[in-house]
Amino acid sequence: MTTSDTRTARTLLRDDPADGVDFGLEHVHEVLAGLAAEVAADRPRDAELITCRLGLDGENPETLTLLGARFGVSRDRARQLYTRAVGAMLRQTLATGQPDLSVFAQRYPVGHGDERLVRALLAETYATDGDIAAQDWAYLKLRLAGHDLQDAKRLAGFVFQRIAGWQQKGRWHLLPGPGQDGTAAVTTADAGDDVWAPWPRRVEWPEGGSPEPLPALPAGRLDYDDDSRGHMFSEKLGREVTFDTALQARLLRLLDTSPRVETFRELPVAVTYDLDGSERVHYPTAAATFTDGRTVLIDVSPLAHTALHPQRTRAAASRAAAFTRGWGWLTWTGSRHGLPELLSRKVDTHHESTLMSRLSQGPLTWPALDAFRSESGLTLLDLAALVHRHDWQWHRGPFRLTR
Repeated sequence: MTTSDTRTARTLLRDDPADGVDFGLEHVHEVLAGLAAEVAADRPRDAELITCRLGLDGENPETLTLLGARFGVSRDRARQLYTRAVGAMLRQTLATGQPDLSVFAQRYPVGHGDERLVRALLAETYATDGDIAAQDWAYLKLRLAGHDLQDAKRLAGFVFQRIAGWQQKGRWHLLPGPGQDGTAAVTTADAGDDVWAPWPRRVEWPEGGSPEPLPALPAGRLDYDDDSRGHMFSEKLGREVTFDTALQARLLRLLDTSPRVETFRELPVAVTYDLDGSERVHYPTAAATFTDGRTVLIDVSPLAHTALHPQRTRAAASRAAAFTRGWGWLTWTGSRHGLPELLSRKVDTHHESTLMSRLSQGPLTWPALDAFRSESGLTLLDLAALVHRHDWQWHRGPFRLTR
């Protein structure tokens, strides 16, 4: 791992991911979702490929292995089909100049400098838990911002190299000691019990009952060995564990170093649930057994994303699955704050009442919300708090807020 890779990994692991999400990123998602919707009119499979790979509908991005299984093709063929679909979408968009792409030009300006652009793209990846499709996201953002083909490929390649560097087996957490590159190292305290300490208080526990033991092995997730997933060695388990994202890796490292955790298992169970009439399967990130004998099922979700309709539906099913086993339930955000803090977040009462009034008249679309937040100063976390508080439905791809 180069000094630059190490410094980037340290920066991403220390920053609070909740600080890296804003309405600008939602605008980026909205434009891309709109482009995918236009593709769907003539090429529905292409639109599904793009949506599932990037997670435009509010679900997590899919690995190429899962994408291939969805369409009954190999992993390599899934990559070819996705690349062809994106190429066709970009050619049409850049040729027509529609829709307005100014949000991309403002966030990823041409001539901004390679390192600044790569750092910005990596920070967005960490904040949105999107490592699996980071290279594809980076390429699209840069092309729509006006970067030429070769520059976009080159910079997206740098993003991929940085992520692949710290995902090397057993190495992502082995950062140099203090002073070796002019900054403080991530120490055991950074990744250990001091950081983990507030989270057990946020666990939702079932009433009574003895917890089932942890399964002997991780659940049989189809893409468990996909080469885009990262690996780290667990001292507690005496073997390697795999993860999709930096946030997931950080959680696993916390569980591995915390003296409060007796043992843990990554991807412990498969949770089947229904999302608007479609059957889905989800694998929560980990389950951990504390030294006091209690067990908790834990899933990673960035703080603002916890309010998205697919994520809330999935979390409800995972919570039920945990309670059935006598386990507690925890959504781990990687932030200083969890769901309890988001639910108690103070939001301007005028903003709250205005949104409630507008929603009483029907769904709120992106142009209306974008205008409201520009006028009012409503933040993305404010919106997430209100969605949880009033049980609204926040859909992505395209944006739609309903009561």
